Amino acid sequence: MKLLLVVAVALVDADNRVLIAQRPEGKTLAGLWEFPGGKIEPGERPEETLIRELKEELGIDVKEACLAPLTFASHAYSDFHLLMPLYICRRWEGTVASREGQALKWVRPNRLRDYPMPPADEPLIPHLIDAL
Repeated sequence: MKLLLVVAVALVDADNRVLIAQRPEGKTLAGLWEFPGGKIEPGERPEETLIRELKEELGIDVKEACLAPLTFASHAYSDFHLLMPLYICRRWEGTVASREGQALKWVRPNRLRDYPMPPADEPLIPHLIDAL
Protein backbone atom coordinates (compact mmCIF):
# COMPACT_ATOMS: atom_id res chain seq x y z
CA MET A 1 0.00 0.00 0.00
CA LYS A 2 1.32 3.43 -0.95
CA LEU A 3 2.29 5.77 1.91
CA LEU A 4 1.18 9.37 1.39
CA LEU A 5 2.90 12.04 3.48
CA VAL A 6 0.92 15.23 4.00
CA VAL A 7 1.15 17.95 6.63
CA ALA A 8 -1.57 20.11 8.17
CA VAL A 9 -1.79 23.10 10.48
CA ALA A 10 -4.31 24.41 12.96
CA LEU A 11 -4.15 28.18 12.49
CA VAL A 12 -5.39 29.69 15.75
CA ASP A 13 -6.63 33.30 15.84
CA ALA A 14 -6.68 35.75 18.76
CA ASP A 15 -10.12 34.42 19.81
CA ASN A 16 -8.76 30.83 20.01
CA ARG A 17 -10.70 29.78 16.89
CA VAL A 18 -9.22 27.30 14.40
CA LEU A 19 -9.32 27.76 10.62
CA ILE A 20 -10.81 24.97 8.52
CA ALA A 21 -11.17 24.85 4.74
CA GLN A 22 -13.75 23.01 2.66
CA ARG A 23 -12.42 20.69 -0.04
CA PRO A 24 -13.65 22.04 -3.40
CA GLU A 25 -15.73 20.18 -5.98
CA GLY A 26 -13.65 17.95 -8.23
CA LYS A 27 -11.20 16.93 -5.49
CA THR A 28 -11.25 13.67 -3.55
CA LEU A 29 -13.47 14.01 -0.45
CA ALA A 30 -15.07 17.18 -1.90
CA GLY A 31 -17.30 19.08 0.52
CA LEU A 32 -15.52 17.83 3.64
CA TRP A 33 -13.73 20.27 5.95
CA GLU A 34 -10.04 19.97 6.74
CA PHE A 35 -7.08 21.76 8.25
CA PRO A 36 -4.96 23.68 5.71
CA GLY A 37 -1.85 21.98 4.41
CA GLY A 38 -0.81 19.66 1.63
CA LYS A 39 1.44 16.98 0.23
CA ILE A 40 5.09 16.95 1.24
CA GLU A 41 7.16 17.18 -1.95
CA PRO A 42 10.34 15.07 -2.36
CA GLY A 43 13.23 16.64 -0.46
CA GLU A 44 10.89 18.99 1.44
CA ARG A 45 10.58 19.15 5.23
CA PRO A 46 7.04 19.35 6.73
CA GLU A 47 7.63 22.91 7.90
CA GLU A 48 8.71 23.97 4.40
CA THR A 49 5.58 22.38 2.97
CA LEU A 50 3.35 24.32 5.36
CA ILE A 51 5.09 27.62 4.64
CA ARG A 52 4.64 27.02 0.88
CA GLU A 53 1.06 25.76 1.11
CA LEU A 54 -0.13 28.55 3.43
CA LYS A 55 1.26 31.15 1.01
CA GLU A 56 -0.37 29.43 -2.00
CA GLU A 57 -3.73 28.57 -0.40
CA LEU A 58 -4.29 31.45 2.04
CA GLY A 59 -1.88 34.23 1.07
CA ILE A 60 -0.15 34.37 4.45
CA ASP A 61 3.52 34.25 5.42
CA VAL A 62 4.50 31.94 8.26
CA LYS A 63 7.91 31.68 9.89
CA GLU A 64 9.17 28.20 10.70
CA ALA A 65 9.67 29.18 14.37
CA CYS A 66 5.90 29.82 14.63
CA LEU A 67 5.02 26.22 13.68
CA ALA A 68 4.72 23.94 16.71
CA PRO A 69 4.11 20.20 16.18
CA LEU A 70 1.09 18.95 18.13
CA THR A 71 0.20 15.40 17.05
CA PHE A 72 -0.21 13.28 13.92
CA ALA A 73 -2.76 11.15 12.10
CA SER A 74 -2.08 7.70 10.67
CA HIS A 75 -5.01 6.42 8.64
CA ALA A 76 -5.49 3.61 6.13
CA TYR A 77 -7.71 4.60 3.22
CA SER A 78 -8.71 1.92 0.70
CA ASP A 79 -5.85 2.62 -1.74
CA PHE A 80 -3.19 4.40 0.35
CA HIS A 81 -2.03 5.01 3.92
CA LEU A 82 -1.96 8.63 5.08
CA LEU A 83 0.60 9.92 7.56
CA MET A 84 -0.11 13.52 8.56
CA PRO A 85 1.68 15.60 11.21
CA LEU A 86 -0.48 18.41 12.63
CA TYR A 87 1.13 21.68 13.71
CA ILE A 88 -0.31 24.65 15.59
CA CYS A 89 0.39 28.18 14.43
CA ARG A 90 -0.72 31.36 16.22
CA ARG A 91 1.41 33.94 14.37
CA TRP A 92 1.55 34.84 10.69
CA GLU A 93 1.84 37.88 8.47
CA GLY A 94 -0.95 38.95 6.12
CA THR A 95 -4.68 38.38 6.06
CA VAL A 96 -6.10 34.88 5.63
CA ALA A 97 -8.02 34.71 2.34
CA SER A 98 -9.19 31.91 0.07
CA ARG A 99 -6.77 31.77 -2.88
CA GLU A 100 -8.09 28.54 -4.43
CA GLY A 101 -11.84 29.07 -4.19
CA GLN A 102 -12.21 26.99 -1.03
CA ALA A 103 -14.68 28.03 1.68
CA LEU A 104 -13.01 29.00 4.96
CA LYS A 105 -14.40 29.09 8.51
CA TRP A 106 -13.00 30.06 11.89
CA VAL A 107 -14.38 27.54 14.37
CA ARG A 108 -14.12 27.08 18.13
CA PRO A 109 -12.29 23.80 18.88
CA ASN A 110 -15.30 22.30 20.68
CA ARG A 111 -17.43 22.94 17.53
CA LEU A 112 -15.07 21.22 15.06
CA ARG A 113 -17.15 18.02 15.22
CA ASP A 114 -20.07 19.99 13.72
CA TYR A 115 -18.23 19.98 10.37
CA PRO A 116 -17.85 16.74 8.41
CA MET A 117 -14.15 15.96 8.02
CA PRO A 118 -12.12 13.24 6.30
CA PRO A 119 -11.62 10.17 8.53
CA ALA A 120 -7.93 10.98 9.06
CA ASP A 121 -8.74 14.45 10.45
CA GLU A 122 -11.38 13.43 13.00
CA PRO A 123 -8.96 11.91 15.60
CA LEU A 124 -7.02 15.22 15.63
CA ILE A 125 -9.96 17.14 17.13
CA PRO A 126 -9.56 15.94 20.77
CA HIS A 127 -5.87 16.93 20.69
CA LEU A 128 -6.82 20.43 19.57
CA ILE A 129 -9.52 20.73 22.22
CA ASP A 130 -7.00 19.72 24.90
CA ALA A 131 -4.31 22.09 23.57
CA LEU A 132 -6.60 25.09 23.25
